[in-house]
Amino acid sequence: MSTPQAGTPATPERSEVPADGLRRFARIWCRAVYPATATSLTRPEFEELLLGLADTLATALRARPFDPSPGRGVGEALVAAHCTDPDALPRVLGVLDAYLLLYCVDAAGLPADEARIRCTRLQHAMAAGFSRALQARTRHEQESLSRAAVTAQREIGAALHESEARFRAVFAEAGLGIGIADMEGNILDVNSALVRMFGGSEYQVRSRNVLELGHPEDAPEVWRMQGELMRGEREQYQAEKPYHRSDGTVLWTNLTVSLLRDAEGEPQYMLAMLEDVTERRLFQLRLRYQATHDALTDLPNRALFFERLEQALAPGSPVGRIGLCYLDLDGFKAVNDSLGHAVGDQLLIAVAERLQSRISGPGRLLARIGGDEFVALVTDPRSPAAVTEVAEQALAALSVPVEVAGRELLVRASIGVVEGAAGELSSSEVLRSADITMYRAKAQGGNRYALADPDRDARAISRHHLTHHLPAALKGSEFFIEYQPLITMSDGSLEGAEALVRWSHPRHGVLGPDRFIPLAEHTGLIVPLGRWVLQEAVRQACEWQVRGIGGPRPLRVNVNLSPRQLHHPELVEDTVAVLEEAGLPPSSLCLEVTESAMVSADDQELKPLRQLAELGVGIALDDFGTGYSNLANLRYLPASTLKLDRSFTQGLQQQPADPVDLKIVESIVSLAHTLQLSVTVEGVETQAQARQLRELGCDSAQGWYYARPGPPERLPEAV
Repeated sequence: MSTPQAGTPATPERSEVPADGLRRFARIWCRAVYPATATSLTRPEFEELLLGLADTLATALRARPFDPSPGRGVGEALVAAHCTDPDALPRVLGVLDAYLLLYCVDAAGLPADEARIRCTRLQHAMAAGFSRALQARTRHEQESLSRAAVTAQREIGAALHESEARFRAVFAEAGLGIGIADMEGNILDVNSALVRMFGGSEYQVRSRNVLELGHPEDAPEVWRMQGELMRGEREQYQAEKPYHRSDGTVLWTNLTVSLLRDAEGEPQYMLAMLEDVTERRLFQLRLRYQATHDALTDLPNRALFFERLEQALAPGSPVGRIGLCYLDLDGFKAVNDSLGHAVGDQLLIAVAERLQSRISGPGRLLARIGGDEFVALVTDPRSPAAVTEVAEQALAALSVPVEVAGRELLVRASIGVVEGAAGELSSSEVLRSADITMYRAKAQGGNRYALADPDRDARAISRHHLTHHLPAALKGSEFFIEYQPLITMSDGSLEGAEALVRWSHPRHGVLGPDRFIPLAEHTGLIVPLGRWVLQEAVRQACEWQVRGIGGPRPLRVNVNLSPRQLHHPELVEDTVAVLEEAGLPPSSLCLEVTESAMVSADDQELKPLRQLAELGVGIALDDFGTGYSNLANLRYLPASTLKLDRSFTQGLQQQPADPVDLKIVESIVSLAHTLQLSVTVEGVETQAQARQLRELGCDSAQGWYYARPGPPERLPEAV
């Protein structure tokens, strides 16, 4: 080593300690000290820091002359690295004392005692630097906290002032009405917007208590929520609430009330914010009025009528009884068609004014529910007579001709009246009953009212339901056929069977043809239904013949033909197609046509039956004796069989038989045979009847004496 010149401070040489020794020392140092640090460095990063500090200490130990001041820098560096835990310094000193001389000093170049002294002085210097750095850091942090506290205090004061100024600005200038009240409801402060909303002066608004601001249209829950908020049980509520203005008008608001608590959480004030929604509500009311009132007559419309009716009929409704008058103008369509819709509209307006002037009043609602139909709803009438009185008043109001467009028009109306307990019917059932009753009044000549008849209504409703369900029943295979045997009277053999259609209704059970055939005839569904019956009966007849039922003589199947089918242009074509498709000879089919339908038909209408008869299809004149046919006409009808109605054979059940009935039946049989018609008797129920009819020459018979109608598999049992 070179010797420094006099007067020149010594410059420590870099440590010549082997790098692996320094690294080992730094690792031991890190292992001991790292757990007691608050450094953000990772363990490897902290070890690298200590490696540099170890090199500084090793260099200072070897310096000539010796200077312990680098130790202070090491102490300061440790504080800077956040080795500030109370255990950090003792651990650092312990490591230096035990391992510094072992790994960081070349003992051969430095006496052991001197090395120990130098190590101790470095430790003292490092401890001094550590302490001074820690004190400086603590003092700096205290000063920073103090400055921050002062700044925060100053900012809090400014913020409070600014916040209060901002609140006052918002409070004063807000478009919303704002009011503050204490927990007793006394109004303490209001802004100018709230004063403008209520009208009058600020003093008038502030001098009131929140509990005095009720309105008849307040929802009940508003005051319940207000009470909960005043008791501290609720933090906020929102509602639409009306108020009385100073000028007597109504102010509608969207109200939000919040609870303000102090620092300890105790309720202090109530803050209310009110948005004026009066115009919006009036607009909504106008829309509601337009939606619930008829544009032409200004009367309540169908929607409002049903709303009020359903309210009256709802469970828990205070209404005990209701009355309904369903009014329909007689002949209104003729007015529209002959004089035009403009005149028709003017007539409806005049009728509405007449009715409104005569039958409006407490507990009554007059509505136009469509076209020329009006309805008056009476809630809790004094008696049933009070409802019929409304109907009488309505007819009286229309008894004087109405002048429209320079014309005097006579107005007549039919009214259906329903009255009863509110809980017995639904709204649709009430209106349907009134509608049915109104049509009954119209059928009786109009210009009158009729009272609802529950039994007649039930039948009409049932007819309506069945009519509506008929198409679905045909598609859903709800129809089936029963067969009643036809017996040859001479030997008691099975001649054939009559096909009788039944309806297996899902709600009403099995229905006979008298319940639905007239409805099918009326709707035109009788044509597809009749074709289905024909197909099924012909198919069944083929099956009987294949099975040999009836013996060597093929069984015949009789199928009823309705008047509407008789006039259907494809009757012959359809019948032939069904026979050919099934492979049944025409002679095995007999079509039964009622006496009234066949006798009333002209030659053109009888032509299809003649064509079928020429093909070999049997034609039976059904229910003979129930009409008023000219017996001479029988020779011109394309019939092969005459079916004698059961009314002629009832007298033969007596013992002895009624002689008049015997003569009538004998005459008819004789006439039929003269015309080469066979005679089938219906309704045979006793053995005596059967014997008498056989003696009178009847060819075949059917009735409960032989067998009731049943499924096709039971037919052989009749033999």
